[in-house]
Amino acid sequence: MPDATSSAAGAVMPELVLFNGRFTTLDRARPQAEAVAIRDGRFLSVGGNQEILALAGPGTRRIDLKGRGVLPGLIDNHLHIIRGGLNFNMELRWDGVRSLADAMAMLKAQVDITPAPQWVRVVGGFTEHQFAEKRLPTIDELNAIAPDTPVFLLHLYDRALLNGAALRAVGYTRETPEPPGGQILRDADGHPTGLLLARPNASILYATLAKGPKLPPEYQLNSTRHFMRELNRLGVTGAIDAGGGFQNYPEDYQVIRQLSEAGQLTVRLAYNLFTQKAGQEKEDFLQWAGSVRYKQGDDYFRHNGAGEMLVFSAADFEDFRQPRPDMPPQMEGELEEVVRILVQNRWPWRLHATYDETISRALDVFEKVHRDTPIDGLNWFFDHAETISTRSMDRIAALGGGVAVQHRMAYQGEYFVERYGARAAEATPPVAEMLRRGMKVSAGTDATRVASYNPWVSLSWLITGRTVGGLQITPQRNCLDRETALRMWTEHVTWFSNEQGNKGQIAAGQLADLIVPDRDFFGCPESDIADTSALLTMVGGKVVWGAGEFADLDESVPPPAMPAWSPVRRYGGYGAWGASGSEGKPLQAAVQRVACACATECNLHGHAHASAWASDIPADDARGFWGALGCACWAV
Repeated sequence: MPDATSSAAGAVMPELVLFNGRFTTLDRARPQAEAVAIRDGRFLSVGGNQEILALAGPGTRRIDLKGRGVLPGLIDNHLHIIRGGLNFNMELRWDGVRSLADAMAMLKAQVDITPAPQWVRVVGGFTEHQFAEKRLPTIDELNAIAPDTPVFLLHLYDRALLNGAALRAVGYTRETPEPPGGQILRDADGHPTGLLLARPNASILYATLAKGPKLPPEYQLNSTRHFMRELNRLGVTGAIDAGGGFQNYPEDYQVIRQLSEAGQLTVRLAYNLFTQKAGQEKEDFLQWAGSVRYKQGDDYFRHNGAGEMLVFSAADFEDFRQPRPDMPPQMEGELEEVVRILVQNRWPWRLHATYDETISRALDVFEKVHRDTPIDGLNWFFDHAETISTRSMDRIAALGGGVAVQHRMAYQGEYFVERYGARAAEATPPVAEMLRRGMKVSAGTDATRVASYNPWVSLSWLITGRTVGGLQITPQRNCLDRETALRMWTEHVTWFSNEQGNKGQIAAGQLADLIVPDRDFFGCPESDIADTSALLTMVGGKVVWGAGEFADLDESVPPPAMPAWSPVRRYGGYGAWGASGSEGKPLQAAVQRVACACATECNLHGHAHASAWASDIPADDARGFWGALGCACWAV
C-alpha cells in the first residue's frame, strides 16, 4: 500500500504544509508566497494557498500561520558555537541588559545560588556602552556582592575583572610574572588588583578563564542543546563555526559530534579547524589534512576547511582601545607554509584580519601561492576586515575570495571613534562598498565573547549604522536596506560554506529552514529590529522553537539546564528573557503587553522600562510599582 504522503498513482505528497503566511522567499523568481509544502526536510513546493493546499493528502500535517510574516532561517557566518555550547550553561549572559543596576542584580542572585568551587562567569557578549550608566562595575562592587564566590567578568577582548575570590582561585599574586601581550594591573605594593588587560592580545584573558571549573561531559551535552535552543529562539538555523582558542580538535568536538549522531542538532553547523599552538601550526594542518576530508559530514554537521587561526604570527587582535599591532616579520613565511598545505589538499580557509595592513600582507602570500597553484574556486575568505581598503577588495575579488563581516563595531564603535575619529568609522567595515563592487560578503556575530550571538543586533547595525550604545557611526549612505541585510544573513552566507542553492532561500528543493518572527521585519520601526525573536523556527521542516500561538508545536524542548544552579534556568539568554516568565514566552512578548505611557524619561531606563518590569522585584503590578533599582519608573 502507498504511504500516507503518496497517492496510489505515485504522486509525492507533502508531509507538512504551512499556509496563510506572508513568505519573503529571497528567491528572485518568486519573491513572495503564501504557503509552502515540505517533504523529507526540504521545500517541495512554494506558492499560493490554494495550489499548495491542493497538494496535501490525508497524512499531511497543516499549520495555519494566520497571516504572519515568514523569513528564511538565519545563518551566522562566524559563530563560536562549539566552544560556546560547552560553556553556555555556566555563563551569566549580560547580552541585551540595558542597565548596570539590573546586571548587578542578576549577578548577585547568581552568586547566592552558585556552590563552591564553581565560578560566576559573565563571558562577553556585552559592552559597557549598552548600559544606561555607561560604565563597568568596579572591583570593589564585585567584592561586595561576592566576597567568597569567584567572579570572572570578560568585557569584549579588552579586559577581564576578577574579584578577590577569583584571584585566589587562579593563584595570581605579587610574584606572578607579566604575561606576554597582556597586563595584570597591580596596586602600589605590587599585588594584583583584579583587572587584566589585553595589550594588545587576549591571551591572558583566555588563559585565565581556562583555569575555571568545567562541566562534565553529560552536562556539556545539555549545555550545547540549550545554546542551540537559544539560537533557535532568535531565528538562527545555521552557522559556520570559526574554531577558537582552547578549542582542540578532535577532543572538544566530541560533544557536538555525539549530538549530530543522535540527530539532536537544531542548528546546521559547518566547522573550521583552528590551530592552537604557536610554532606548531604546520604540523596541525598536515595531521588534520590526513584525517579529515573537506565537506566530510552531512547537511547538519560538516567540515568547512581551516581557520580562523592559520598561524599565530598573522593574528591582529581587534582591541580598538590599543594601537594597531604590527605583525612580525616571519608572518609571510609561516603563513605561506600553511596555505600551501591547504591548497594542495583543496581545503578552503578563513583568516582573522582586522586591519588592512594585515590583509595586504596576507594577500601577498595568497597571490604568491596562486601563481603556482590557483586558489580561485576554493571559497576562501577573510574574517572581520574592519579597515579593508578598496585596493585589497580588488585583490580579493581577483583571487576569487570573500569577506565575512561581523557586528563587532556595534560593540566597539565608541572605542574606534575615540582612537581614529568619527570620519574613519563611517565605513568600518565598508560593507556597502564591498557589495557595490560585487564581492562575496556576508554577515555574522563573532559570538559569544566579543559580541552577542543575537542576529537581530547585527541586522539592526547593518540597517541603522548605530552601536548598541546608540552612537550613529555609519551614515545612511553606507547602511543597507532591510532586504539586502537579510540576504547578508541568509543566501550570501551559503557561499562561505560552499552550499549555494542548498539553503538560504525559501525555494523548492532547498532545505526547509525558516522562521516566523514576532514582528514584521520589513514594517516595524528600525528601533525595534534588535528586539526581535522568533515565534516559530523550523530546521529541516521540524519545529525547533515555538512560542506564543505556536508553542504547542515545539518538538525539541531539551531537559532543564544542567546543573540546577545554571543561570540559563532563571535568565534564559539574551536580554534575560527567561526571567519574565516560563520558557516559550520571550521577554519581548511580555514587554509588548504593557505600553509606556510616561511623559518624561527616568534617570536610569529612559523610556525603556522593560528591564525593570521584567525584574524579580516585589510590585503590585507592572504599571504601579516605583523605586525599583533606584529609578523613577513610578511615573508609568
